[in-house]
Amino acid sequence: MAQTYIVTGAASGIGRALCERLLTDKGNQVCACNINYEALTQIYANHKLADAGGSLILQQLDVRDVQQWQEVVNTVIAQWQRIDVMCNIAGVLKDNWIADIVLPDDVDLHFDINVKGTIFGTQSVVDTMRNQGSGHIINVASLAALSPVPGLSLYSASKYAVRAYSLAAGMELEKYGIAVTTLCPDAVQTPMLDQQKDKEQAALTFSGSRTLTVDEVVDAIVGPVLKKRPFEMVLPPSRGVVAKIANIFPQTTANFVDSFRKQGAKRQDKSKN
Repeated sequence: MAQTYIVTGAASGIGRALCERLLTDKGNQVCACNINYEALTQIYANHKLADAGGSLILQQLDVRDVQQWQEVVNTVIAQWQRIDVMCNIAGVLKDNWIADIVLPDDVDLHFDINVKGTIFGTQSVVDTMRNQGSGHIINVASLAALSPVPGLSLYSASKYAVRAYSLAAGMELEKYGIAVTTLCPDAVQTPMLDQQKDKEQAALTFSGSRTLTVDEVVDAIVGPVLKKRPFEMVLPPSRGVVAKIANIFPQTTANFVDSFRKQGAKRQDKSKN
């Protein structure tokens, strides 16, 4: 069924792939948001914009800015009178060893974009969806939200927070007809992953048997996530089971970190080719 969407991080990776998929389905209305507006205009240059009768709005958005969020929501409501699905996809990742000096800006970056950006995005649409009596908020976390990742402590901590907030929001908002789904994918082949190929700290990211494609994540969103509206979905499910067990038994898990890291390092080397 055709719906109205807001998608953040729409200039690359999962966000871009999702917008392009949604726009291929007749009737969908999409507000594509990114901090880099010039990139948006180049990527979606061939799509007809809403002000010309099309189904696409391009919006510059810094997800850390509450006022900009309100402007996005106001623009969408003015154009299409409703918001059916909010997709909080924008995120950042910087590897770090705990023993190294971590700049305050790096800490702020992870929590301002990954956590606050998700919270602000969620809160920005609650009133509209509650008045409609329906809506769906999809917050992209990570497999790192299920089990801590040595070498990616700031990213992992921020995604834990995204998952906790999103699950709590889902429980609170269900009575208003609003679903909140936390999506936790394993490593996905995106520009963010490319930045980790040469980083020793990121070796565990590559410890799975393979990386997911953006199309696999989009398939999950437009398929079971939108249709079944679950509280949480992990991709692939098998890795989610392993991650959750690892989280329950951290002491035992710590004994196997080095072997998983070596496995990941080998696959990390192969990904460079």
